[in-house]
Amino acid sequence: MSDLNLAETKVTGLFGYPVEHSLSPAMHNDAFSELGLNHVYLPFSVEPNNLEQAVAGLRGLNITGVNVTIPHKQNVIPHLDKLSEEAELIGAVNTIFNDNGSLIGHNTDGRGFIRSLKEETDFKADGQKVLLVGAGGAARAIAFQLALEGISELLISDLDTAKAQSLSSEVEENVDIEVNTVKEEKVETIMDDVDLLVDATPVGMDPHVDVAPVVSAEVMHSDLIVYDVVYNPQETVLLEAAQQAGAEAVSGLGMLLYQGVIAFEIWTGEEAPVEVMRTALEEGIYED
Repeated sequence: MSDLNLAETKVTGLFGYPVEHSLSPAMHNDAFSELGLNHVYLPFSVEPNNLEQAVAGLRGLNITGVNVTIPHKQNVIPHLDKLSEEAELIGAVNTIFNDNGSLIGHNTDGRGFIRSLKEETDFKADGQKVLLVGAGGAARAIAFQLALEGISELLISDLDTAKAQSLSSEVEENVDIEVNTVKEEKVETIMDDVDLLVDATPVGMDPHVDVAPVVSAEVMHSDLIVYDVVYNPQETVLLEAAQQAGAEAVSGLGMLLYQGVIAFEIWTGEEAPVEVMRTALEEGIYED
């Protein structure tokens, strides 16, 4: 950055608590450097009771934008001026863009998932039956984005049946799509008709890598796409089962990557250097 004018540096960053272990600074700063952009990405540790002041600081300091992570994705909404369609539907924001003082909230998680899915597989939404396991924050983003893409049917399963039913109702009320809830004990009985299985739970995440997968290899078929939002380890027990069944296995690293790629493009208006960002993530996750 020695050749850049620091007084003109555009600041981006991350609002979260905690933020110490985030991989986003390395990913975005490497991307800025690759394109020669006079931008910097900084992690901001924002305690919950300081969130309103932190958001006001985006205007006061003319900060270009920030990512938003736990525990602020929902609580930040009342402090923003406008929401994208996805953010409004999902009810959560993970990216803010400061458009000349107007703070616009986006949710790039769902779009990051879809972009990863399309980049890494031949998935086409039309006519597809999707089983989504999980009904938490990541699952909400994925559910609404899949619905917006135009899949034919969405099935949602969660250990908390009421939570799955609530998400199913919300998606069906807001998007023209058939959504049904599947009890956990019934999941393996419906797999013959499923085209895409998405596990949006932490099952198999390091260090709990030996937990049984949500669906066994025995009930998977070779035309199935299996997507696990967990990215560490890169080959989870679910993805190992998918490979054993001859199904297509996709790691959650792509979702992590592309949600950042989309945020980068919102802030800069430039095409993101995807492979540079991917390398930064892989080095941060897998090289200790």
